[in-house]
Amino acid sequence: MSKFLSARFADLEAYVPGEQPQDMQYVKLNTNESPFPPAPAVLEAVNALEISRLNLYPDPECRALRQKLADFYGVKMENVFLANGSDELLNFFFLAFCDEERAVAYPAISYGFYPVYASLYRLPAAAIPLREGFRLESGDYCGIGKNVVIANPNAPTGRAISVSEIEEIVRSNPDRAVLIDEAYIDFGGESCLPLVGKYDNLLVCQTFSKFRSLAGGRLGFAIGSPALIEDLDKIKYSTNSYNINRLTMAAAIATIENNDYYAENSRRIQENRAYTAGELEKLDFETLPSQANFIFTRCRRMEGGALYRALKARGVLVRHWEKPEIADWCRVTIGSREQMDVFLEKVREILKEVD
Repeated sequence: MSKFLSARFADLEAYVPGEQPQDMQYVKLNTNESPFPPAPAVLEAVNALEISRLNLYPDPECRALRQKLADFYGVKMENVFLANGSDELLNFFFLAFCDEERAVAYPAISYGFYPVYASLYRLPAAAIPLREGFRLESGDYCGIGKNVVIANPNAPTGRAISVSEIEEIVRSNPDRAVLIDEAYIDFGGESCLPLVGKYDNLLVCQTFSKFRSLAGGRLGFAIGSPALIEDLDKIKYSTNSYNINRLTMAAAIATIENNDYYAENSRRIQENRAYTAGELEKLDFETLPSQANFIFTRCRRMEGGALYRALKARGVLVRHWEKPEIADWCRVTIGSREQMDVFLEKVREILKEVD
């Protein structure tokens, strides 16, 4: 680091995104991207006319896209907030609602940005341990007296809790904000969006990166009470008022209009998820039940880091962490059937060498 970096950031441990090596052609199963391209109508929407308007600022209120999302989810436009990826939205949540008097709680094993934001803003934070089998126990968050951030389904485990459990967390913390991060909800989970109309302290966050095949477009959104959305807008307009570019907005509107295409892709991913877990079971793997577009799995015959390195050497990327509680496990994105067959073939090769 340079001598100019503020001392308050000296000990900050930044989030580490999934690796993107360029040394060879990989089967990428490490960043939970969709294996399917955007719908054809999305490609048509990002057309020469839109590109010719790049000399003009986009609508800072994103009215057309917000209204499209509001109509799709059965809420009002004032219930919708847009961000440059759900990471920006999470950042705004930690900045807007958490401080020295209002601590934040999140699972100890979950999305890596939660502790980073807590550290960045020097917030009192409680990392709540998961229970046996990497289960999130909703009772650990009920009446906790802190702001709550929960990924549901959780990452990297893929496990989910029920809407009734989420409602109890929200109901029991009426004076604190609760954010439910539903980045993976469209792969078999049940959204808690219907609760937004009942509770003014609930913010539900989703993304266009996974289910909607727009990871490169960088678009996230939240649905919550108008007052919460107004608070987030205040932070947005104090940082970057034009945070959504016009090409992303055009692509997103076309995406919503072609939801059936993405629903079919989700069905295929869920089918491939079951297939992959079943084949891994035959190879003496333990795989957690997942409602996401990935699985969390471990081989009983070799350590997780060794499996990750052996797969990478064979052109397949999966995600592995050195954190002791999960060091034996790897997170594997579910891709196309062809990609999963390559992954399984390489696993079989590796295990033959181990034996």
